[in-house]
Amino acid sequence: QVRVVESGGGSVQAGGSLRLSCTASGYTSSQMCIVGWFRQAPGKEREGIAAIFADGDGTAYNDSMKGRFTISQDAAKTTVYLHMNNLKPEDTAMYYCAAADLPCSLILDPSQFVYWGQGTQVTVSS
Repeated sequence: QVRVVESGGGSVQAGGSLRLSCTASGYTSSQMCIVGWFRQAPGKEREGIAAIFADGDGTAYNDSMKGRFTISQDAAKTTVYLHMNNLKPEDTAMYYCAAADLPCSLILDPSQFVYWGQGTQVTVSS
């Protein structure tokens, strides 16, 4: 059974940085296709932030966040990170990691992601 777990959220002041981590257990290395980061603020729809192919060969970003947010993975390809810089109060949200099986597309469409974590809260104060 696949289990996705996020960590690294917290409270920071505007202009600060955080790094979120995501691990997906229960996958075979050949089964996972893509890992993505999403966020949802109270009263708002879930929005995609970034995604990366499980083999690291390709990334996609929400244009509104590109430049401040960067997705990466470790050399063992077991952990996916979301590096967030110059955080703003409007970045306050629950951040979710999600994974999808083969086949997949490098798009930030929540409907293709089957496995979701419980989320990690990010709060940015002004």
